[in-house]
Amino acid sequence: VSVRVGRNGLTDAIFNELTDQLNKRKLVKIKANKGILEGSSDRASLFSEIAEKTESVLVFQRGNVAVFWKS
Repeated sequence: VSVRVGRNGLTDAIFNELTDQLNKRKLVKIKANKGILEGSSDRASLFSEIAEKTESVLVFQRGNVAVFWKS
């Protein structure tokens, strides 16, 4: 896992780290702590927001783990 989303949710620091990781690696794995997400709709909206704000593509999602790609 490259980046973990903790109880504070999506902060500017998380987005900055994700952007840096995507620029270096192109493929980043993110894990959201179970306590911050209540259901699959929460996970979907969280991961969609990440993809939109980092200008990346969600390529895989299973449970609280997602993989993003940026060309």
